[in-house]
Amino acid sequence: MDLLRLRRSFVAYITDAMGNELYRVRRPFWWITSSIYVEIDGKEVGVVHRRWHLWRRIYDLYLGNEQFAVVENPGLWNWTFTLKDINGEVLAEIDRDWRGFGFEIQELEVARPLTLSERAVTLALAISLDNDYFSRHGGWGIPFIDVGE
Repeated sequence: MDLLRLRRSFVAYITDAMGNELYRVRRPFWWITSSIYVEIDGKEVGVVHRRWHLWRRIYDLYLGNEQFAVVENPGLWNWTFTLKDINGEVLAEIDRDWRGFGFEIQELEVARPLTLSERAVTLALAISLDNDYFSRHGGWGIPFIDVGE
């Protein structure tokens, strides 16, 4: 059944150029809302929780127990996911419509650069978004992440 296939668990291994594991992204099976975890050496360092909403796509991003960003996508045909801090300032943007570096160079005004750990959690969100929305709608592949620097 296709519906269950989209909710299946998976683990993605993020490696350096030599094949050494930097961290892993793990998403367990889910029914209504999903969570995706970032682990370094088997220890959870961050998580993305999807909040349930009938049509909007809302994600909360955490490092440990501290929330550092939220995504509140209006849904429907909007394929841009903007990460904002608790003050509403833009931190990064994930977009399905990326066509390549020559086409998409643009300035994104961000409040501050993301830390390495925040980037790892943001990549976990991008993997989750790709699995949930982009890949099943025509095989778009990993979406573009613009962090401003």
